[in-house]
Amino acid sequence: MVWLVTEVMNQTTKGGGLSRRKGGDAVKGVLNDQSLIYQQIAQMLEDGILRGEYPDETAVPSTNELARAFNINPATAAKGVNRLVEDGLLYKRRGVGMFVAPGASEALRQKRQKLFAKDRVRDLVREAKRLKIDREELLQLVADEADKEELK
Repeated sequence: MVWLVTEVMNQTTKGGGLSRRKGGDAVKGVLNDQSLIYQQIAQMLEDGILRGEYPDETAVPSTNELARAFNINPATAAKGVNRLVEDGLLYKRRGVGMFVAPGASEALRQKRQKLFAKDRVRDLVREAKRLKIDREELLQLVADEADKEELK
């Protein structure tokens, strides 16, 4: 991924930051030209949910906050947020804002694991086959990389 979502900051930043209503934490993100902006907004929020920055029942940044932080049209930000509502990851509290749905992190983790297996693992195995890497060698390559990344 070309864009990068950086760490949660302790105070609200000016200009490029994205402020959360409660607690004053902020998240910085960088948009790119590689995919549609609303998809990048949805991806940033999903990543925040997975990292625990937005636990169940906590508010996510409003569409206006997203629009100001990234200098985009509020309708574009709303499209990204609404995608997560459609997926059941966020819900609206009338007059208050958007909140993370109960179980959203686990549902998102399961969805991403399925996509990972379907897309990345399948591609890895197909490329290994084209390169005539046998099963044992492929598993060893994966194990070596897992060790380098200290994957349990």
